[in-house]
Amino acid sequence: MSKTVVDASALLALLNGESGSGIVAEALPGGLISSVNLSEVAAKLFELGMPEKVVHRLLQSLGLDVVSFDEDQAFRAGSLRALTRDAGISLGDRACLSLARDLGLAVITADKAWRGLLPDVTVKLIR
Repeated sequence: MSKTVVDASALLALLNGESGSGIVAEALPGGLISSVNLSEVAAKLFELGMPEKVVHRLLQSLGLDVVSFDEDQAFRAGSLRALTRDAGISLGDRACLSLARDLGLAVITADKAWRGLLPDVTVKLIR
C-alpha cells in the first residue's frame, strides 16, 4: 500500500478495536502521522490510566513515521482555518489535513466532516 497519513481518530479506532480498524492496520507500518495527532492519541491513552512507558512502546510499535509539527506546518495548518471553520475542524484535524496536502498523500480518518472539505486531499473514511 502507498504511504498514507493517519488521523488520530483512525489510530484510536485501531487501538480500541473499533469498526474500520482493519483499514487502519493496512496503512501500518510506514503510515505517517503528525506529531500533533500523535499527541492527541497519547493523551487519550494517558486518560485511560496507561503508564507513559507503555504508551510510548505501544505507539512506537505501530511503525508510524512521525512528522514534526514545525513552523512551516503551523502556518499551513493555520491557513486552513477559514476553509474549515464551518465544518468544526480542530487544530489537530488541520495539522493532519495540511500534512496530507503538503505530501500529496491520502488521509485515513473516522471523521465524516472531512470528506470533500479540501478538493486536493483524498480522504479515506474507515467507516
